[in-house]
Amino acid sequence: MNIFRRLFKIGQSETNSAIDKMEDPIKMTEQGIRDLRNDLEKSIESLAQVKALAIRAKNDMENTATTAGDYHQKAMLILQKAEKGNLEATEADRLAKEALIKKEEANKQSDLHKNEVNKLSNSVSQLEKNVKDIKTNIQKWENELKTLKARVKVSKATKNLNKQMAELDSSGTVSMLERMKDKVSQEEALSEAYGDIANNNVNTDDQIDKAINSVESTAENDLAKLKEQLKLNKNNKQA
Repeated sequence: MNIFRRLFKIGQSETNSAIDKMEDPIKMTEQGIRDLRNDLEKSIESLAQVKALAIRAKNDMENTATTAGDYHQKAMLILQKAEKGNLEATEADRLAKEALIKKEEANKQSDLHKNEVNKLSNSVSQLEKNVKDIKTNIQKWENELKTLKARVKVSKATKNLNKQMAELDSSGTVSMLERMKDKVSQEEALSEAYGDIANNNVNTDDQIDKAINSVESTAENDLAKLKEQLKLNKNNKQA
């Protein structure tokens, strides 16, 4: 059927060499679902029409069966009247025969309607199966569509992340860090050089004063120590 050919068309969309983007199978699946819904609507309409025909055929079968029974009953009544003398035997036979002929015709019509009912019942069963299959496939492809959309989101996010990672210039970053380290080292060396220059700029007088102050300071300390020693010696002699 065309329904199943469409299903195969949807299933083949992912392997079609002309399809190279995830959006394409999504569009194909969405179109396939729309086609299936149209088929479902038509199948339901056909099912309703065939069911209506089956119901009518069943009613006709029952009506003709009832008519056949009525003619059979009429033939019996006519014969009974003839036995009672209420109706001439020849006329009774003619009328009863006519009733039986009509009965046979009604039975034949009833059989035809019965065959029609059987055929229509088979058609109804097949259409009901088709409707069920279409509904099942619609549900299946709707779930597949959700999965495809989720995969598209994940693949896009992954692609963007990988693209960003691929575009990172690792060698450039390393070079930048090396240049920064060189710059810091250069600044440190320059600072040390300025310190040396500052020390070399101290004049001779400053150096002499520093030395004198250092000597005087030492002499004063020695003097204080000597006085302290003399004081201790004096105290010892008095003792």
